[in-house]
Amino acid sequence: MITKNLALHCPPPKLEFQQVCFEPMAPISELDLPHHGFLQLYRKDPAAIRAELEEGLQAPVAAVSPKYLYDALGSKLFEAICELPEYYPTRTETAIIEAHLPDIARSTGRGATFIDLGAGNCAKAERLFPVLQPRQYVPIDISVEFLREAVERLRQRYPMIRMTGVGMDFSNSLDLPEGIRRDKRLFFYPGSSIGNFTTDDAAALLGRIRDACGPDGGLLIGVDLVKNKEVLDAAYDDAVGVTAAFNLNMLRHLNTLVDADFDVRDWRHLGFFNEALGRIEMHLEARRDVRVRWDGGQRLFRQGERIHTESSYKYTRHGFLQLLERAGFGSVRTWTDEREWFMVCHASVM
Repeated sequence: MITKNLALHCPPPKLEFQQVCFEPMAPISELDLPHHGFLQLYRKDPAAIRAELEEGLQAPVAAVSPKYLYDALGSKLFEAICELPEYYPTRTETAIIEAHLPDIARSTGRGATFIDLGAGNCAKAERLFPVLQPRQYVPIDISVEFLREAVERLRQRYPMIRMTGVGMDFSNSLDLPEGIRRDKRLFFYPGSSIGNFTTDDAAALLGRIRDACGPDGGLLIGVDLVKNKEVLDAAYDDAVGVTAAFNLNMLRHLNTLVDADFDVRDWRHLGFFNEALGRIEMHLEARRDVRVRWDGGQRLFRQGERIHTESSYKYTRHGFLQLLERAGFGSVRTWTDEREWFMVCHASVM
């Protein structure tokens, strides 16, 4: 998440759109008329969540899925991380899109069913609305209330875009509900979130996206590339400590989910690049021996023992193109920054 040696007051670049000319779109049908809805497919199953978390906390090497980083406060903290000058992925991805927007727009076309995976505050997708002109915008996120608020804001600004927010966990299933247009689907997965999955799991997710695209769809995705370890280490341990707060907030979330008694003061944040595995790792490390209790269980964490909270795999260009091919995509176009720190890809089904 963050590069040191950059002025902390320096604001992220603003995305300015260039004029792109298209042929006139076909007349809209009734299905294209403004329609706003919110479909909540994800509902917390307390028993299933408790079982999953207890299994992770009792594992020989304790681990918790990174999806539990994103309660309401966690989502807002991640927004703050994206604004930090040290966090190169957001500004680098934005700069790539700004520099190559006409070419990207020609590759993806306009008038798509624009499906935004892990939409968060929807800001990245919103920047593309003026050029891509989606006929339907479908933001998807597991943080349901956070997404609902973001969609309500967007509806005020873009009343003529058909919007259907979907609260769901897309990591295991991409069975989209009725009401989501099936033609010309463009999945949008920015920010290198694909790196949170192991290579096999990433290939499986990309395969599900490919199947959900239909015959005329595609994927616009951001990918973080392998680079200097110092840059990567700094990216997940910023000097201000926002990433640490983001990671430590998971403990408060666990307290709520399983009635645990984690004390944030007993833990420290660790974030570093594991060169052998080609991934960033985030951990919470016990500062001292501490016994944690939750409803139905407990564990003594020794000083220095860790809970693994997130991995972020980094790719070479060739390695990620191979992954897209493995998932069943056809042609792929790519754009990178001058330093080749980050890559944006448009992968078509055909």
